[in-house]
Amino acid sequence: MGFFSFLLLGLIAGAIAKLILPGKQAGGWFATLLLGVVGAMLGGWLGGLIFNVDLQSFFSLATWALAIGGSLIVLLVYGLLTGRRSKA
Repeated sequence: MGFFSFLLLGLIAGAIAKLILPGKQAGGWFATLLLGVVGAMLGGWLGGLIFNVDLQSFFSLATWALAIGGSLIVLLVYGLLTGRRSKA
């Protein structure tokens, strides 16, 4: 899978993860989509490392599941890091 298709996959996975996660995350849609790309890369790396999944196909269910799962993890961690700051 090429760089641009992986970038597109990450953007879509970030949008899906944003829809799945309840509540309001800081950063808006642009930050969420960037975090989705990072999450897709994390999910792809972990999937290849742990599950030995081949991520060469854009339309593979395993590729999408790992990208969305990685995006959810990154969005949750980002929400935990930015959501508890006080405005004092």
